Amino acid sequence: MEKKVIQGFGHIPYRRAYLSPEEVLKNSENFFLSMNERRTVREFDSREVPEEVMITLIKTAGTAPSGAHKQPWTFCLISDPEIKRQIRIAAEEEEKISYSSRMPETWKNDLKPLGTDWKKPFLEEAPYLIVVFKQSYGIENGEKIQHYYVNESVGIACGFLIAAIHQAGLVTVTHTPSPMNFLSQILQRPSHEKPYLLLPVGYAKEETYVPDIQRKAIEEFLVRY
Repeated sequence: MEKKVIQGFGHIPYRRAYLSPEEVLKNSENFFLSMNERRTVREFDSREVPEEVMITLIKTAGTAPSGAHKQPWTFCLISDPEIKRQIRIAAEEEEKISYSSRMPETWKNDLKPLGTDWKKPFLEEAPYLIVVFKQSYGIENGEKIQHYYVNESVGIACGFLIAAIHQAGLVTVTHTPSPMNFLSQILQRPSHEKPYLLLPVGYAKEETYVPDIQRKAIEEFLVRY
């Protein structure tokens, strides 16, 4: 098949091997079973993770769809112990204020089953941190370029990233200290990039515990028409 020109732009054929309904069902079930084992983990082992693995995970995140294909994201990969220490100190300062005065009692009560507090040692213990920034707009040749559906696009990319981390055999915790402006300052990011999500990544400790909680049953969040 040759390329087609649609509205003045080239389009290439989409090719993918045909799978039978049985194969599609098996693939979907296998992926669900794998992802259903995913858990948020806050205790990290000291084992190193090859940088090539981290780069591949971020490449996977970059395959996510985005508004008008603007790909409005920046992924900062951090292994430098000093930068991780700075991030931990700044994050814990904000978290301490949040737990003491910003968060209402209902929120703190909802967090109790998860066993969280303002201390975030995983920000130094994990071999890598990934800080995701959303680009409010783009810059090309010194000109401002409009981006579309930025929050939605970056959120989808983060979902891809979290799934890729799990599939690789690693763990993470989604961390969103509020406010997160300190990440822009520490990492010296430009003004059109805003911090969106902080993900420590590594192996789980050999003996680690996660909250004994259950996910909603499909009947609780599926509506058929």
